[in-house]
Amino acid sequence: MDILIVDGYNIIGAWSDLNKLKVSDLSAARDSLVEKMAEYQAYSGYRVIVVFDAYYVRGTETKYKNYKVEVIFTRENETADERIEKLAQELNNRVTQVHVATSDFTEQWAIFGQGALRISARELQLEMENIEVNIEKKVKKIKEKKPVAKIPLTKEMEEIFEKWRRGEK
Repeated sequence: MDILIVDGYNIIGAWSDLNKLKVSDLSAARDSLVEKMAEYQAYSGYRVIVVFDAYYVRGTETKYKNYKVEVIFTRENETADERIEKLAQELNNRVTQVHVATSDFTEQWAIFGQGALRISARELQLEMENIEVNIEKKVKKIKEKKPVAKIPLTKEMEEIFEKWRRGEK
């Protein structure tokens, strides 16, 4: 199994659309990144873990799942880099390859030492854009092949089906 560990604030700062959103609403930028990583996870089959520093969100360590993506806010005085290095060391083994998405040069060298592979923010963004294009093509192909549903769906039902598609309950 492959695992992708994402340095959340590093990626938000590197992707122009998320960086613009961060200026007005940091929470929305985080949510948007997690949603994108849910698409990445669903398409690639990787287990995805997004790590955010306690620098921006003070308090005790918090872990939760959103769209089946694991989200970790480090505890106060622990950086995302430190947590990512620990995770890379814990999770990397013969059957699991860990990939770390960050453009932090120092962090890239540290994770190499843990046996993990790195993906730069730019590489991840290009891969994400490619995935989105492929998903659009698949959806278009499916719509062309299948007849229009005979049962009209409310917005609420469409949202429920979308959650199911992403693997949520």
